[in-house]
Amino acid sequence: MIEEIIPNLYRTEIPLPRSPLKWLNSYIVRGDNRFLIIDTGFNREECLNEMNANLNKLGVDLNKTDIFLTHLHADHTGLAGTLATATSKVYFNEVEKNLINTEGRMGYWQKMVEYYAANGFPVDEARRTLEYHPARRWGDMRPVEYSIVRDGDSIDIGNFHFRCISTPGHSPGHTCLYEAAQKILVAGDLILFDITPNIAFWLEMDDALGEYLASLEKVNALDAKIVLTGHRRLVHDHRLRIKELQEHHRQRLNEVLAALKDGEKNVLQITPLIHWNLNVESWEAFPPPQKWFAFGEALAHVRYLEVRGKIKRITRDGQITYSLA
Repeated sequence: MIEEIIPNLYRTEIPLPRSPLKWLNSYIVRGDNRFLIIDTGFNREECLNEMNANLNKLGVDLNKTDIFLTHLHADHTGLAGTLATATSKVYFNEVEKNLINTEGRMGYWQKMVEYYAANGFPVDEARRTLEYHPARRWGDMRPVEYSIVRDGDSIDIGNFHFRCISTPGHSPGHTCLYEAAQKILVAGDLILFDITPNIAFWLEMDDALGEYLASLEKVNALDAKIVLTGHRRLVHDHRLRIKELQEHHRQRLNEVLAALKDGEKNVLQITPLIHWNLNVESWEAFPPPQKWFAFGEALAHVRYLEVRGKIKRITRDGQITYSLA
């Protein structure tokens, strides 16, 4: 599927099989004698076939193509190593470059399992869940030489003059693109319309939710007529959607506080008391990957409240619980 947003800027839908996200919005920008692909899809055959079909329809020459990755999640980066050629630049942020291309990746996952376990997540279940994690199954396994971009850097292609905007929260180095003259915001997973971005716990961020809300305020100040989202429908009123996302997290924070009114709990005990937009009857019926994501989001909300003195942490024998301050 190809949709022309404006002249020389196209949206393509890359299928994400067995994912509730359904598809990735990958964008292709045509310059005078060069192309730019923004985000790529999983490293799996279904994604590659659709991507190649779309590139062929648009006459894209991969030897004249660069790639921009909004953030490290496998549905955005998985095909980067496959699509990149010797003449390609793959633009990526420095924080996540050090995460995605590390030989110690297994050690990273082990630290995550240990932290989740300290907050109540069963160790065996955590390890089984990671076997199904998209980053483990469909991430980019090929080494990629990244061209590092930082907040304020420019990427020019044809009539498009994009400015990189650092927007951490959904991931540690999430980066948007802004085209001021044409009022286009490439939002990645910072702003989604039909669903809310997952804001989870990261070892690299002390307060992921706090950083995410600050990133929303940062782009709220931009004049944007078109917001190119990473999934589902596009957004045309980003300020209204930002208000909705802020309210969503305010309600979720209140649910955490309400869960602690009758005494201290660990995060595993808090998580089922939060409302999740998933069509299942109980927490036990959550698919394993969704349990991991929901637990991580609960952790991020708990941490936000702890940093602001609303709740306090209690550690006993390596196990962590929380109570109202």
